[in-house]
Amino acid sequence: MTVRVIEFGNPAVKATQSRLADMPDRVVAGDPLHTNATYFENAGGEVIAGTWTSTPGRWHAFTDRDEFCYIISGHVRLIAEDGTAQTFRTGDAFVIPNGFRGFWDVVETTTKHYVIRSYKGD
Repeated sequence: MTVRVIEFGNPAVKATQSRLADMPDRVVAGDPLHTNATYFENAGGEVIAGTWTSTPGRWHAFTDRDEFCYIISGHVRLIAEDGTAQTFRTGDAFVIPNGFRGFWDVVETTTKHYVIRSYKGD
């Protein structure tokens, strides 16, 4: 079996679009629309990588994962439970570690590359 390097921008393995309004327990403000192109998912499903775009809004951050993000375009804030906010814009890269509790606040439509390592089921 030949293992190949995955290049972002090639046709997505899986493409989805969803409104967070479909998860009303998560949304705090706005009606964010998420578009996601998954380029890689390992056999167990605990590691995924892709490109994500969101329109403005605020929601409870997902937990039980480590996530690396590189902002391609846009402006977001991550707000911890204690109110501490960090701002990220085009060209910024960061990691959201497992255990982070708080909010994503998409200030302007944002596109990011991401790699997520999920801990659900561990």
